[in-house]
Amino acid sequence: MPSARLLLNLVLDLCAMQQQARVPEPTMSMSDGEAAAAFMHAGREDGILAHTYLYHAIQASAVIPRNSLVVDLGCGPANQLASLARLNPDCRFVGVDASPAMLDLGRQTLARAGLPNVTLVAGDMTSLSDFADTSADAVISTMSLHHLPDTNALHRCLAETRRILKPGGGLYLADFGRLKREASQRFFAHEREAEQPSLFTLDYYNSLRAAFSTSEIRQAASVFDEGVRLHKTFLVPFLLALRSRPLAPPGAVTRFAAQAIYNALDARQQYDFRDLARFFGHGGFPLAFKPW
Repeated sequence: MPSARLLLNLVLDLCAMQQQARVPEPTMSMSDGEAAAAFMHAGREDGILAHTYLYHAIQASAVIPRNSLVVDLGCGPANQLASLARLNPDCRFVGVDASPAMLDLGRQTLARAGLPNVTLVAGDMTSLSDFADTSADAVISTMSLHHLPDTNALHRCLAETRRILKPGGGLYLADFGRLKREASQRFFAHEREAEQPSLFTLDYYNSLRAAFSTSEIRQAASVFDEGVRLHKTFLVPFLLALRSRPLAPPGAVTRFAAQAIYNALDARQQYDFRDLARFFGHGGFPLAFKPW
């Protein structure tokens, strides 16, 4: 069950009359090596974000064709890519990121995981010049769109995504949504500050402040066909997800890998995973399959 403080913040944000203005991230954000390292460790198997990466890997796998090329925009330290590659070993993944510090950490993540089906490249997700038109079977991005400086960049990113994606290709773009109250943003960033590095807490807060609103995401996503739907968490858009129509139910290999990752989580992480699935599920976005 969610805490009383969490429910209070959700209700207060729902009832707020005015939308918070967007505050772009400080330019140093993820180019700083120490901040990047804090983010990487939060996403490792024993990190505070491990359940989040598994959740997005399951939801994204529902739109990834077999034996396909998948492009990850803003791949960061490749924690998400590692989860996806384990769930879809027959696919080839290319992670794109503009931060050298993140790419260095991503290479460490992939080397530690021993995943041969992932490549990392330096690139700007608003100008995917290394990718030909309709060259990707699926495009994903998790928790990276808010790094873009403004709505013009958001529109360029989604237009480039549309350009490189094959007709009918898979799409899964997830990120924070902009909450109405600064107090709500501060609450979520500091809710577990005792369990996370201070740099992670600061970056979390900055990320929530830099999130695009539901209407801004919806407008930029108008480049996609009607099969792409925008989902949000229950009551308030704490998280948003753009996803194309699911394909056939994921196969046994994907399900078995997801179950192995889930079973390796500790009890608190498993609870957080189910809690996140409920948060989205009550908002009308059910989990593609249960890993238990």
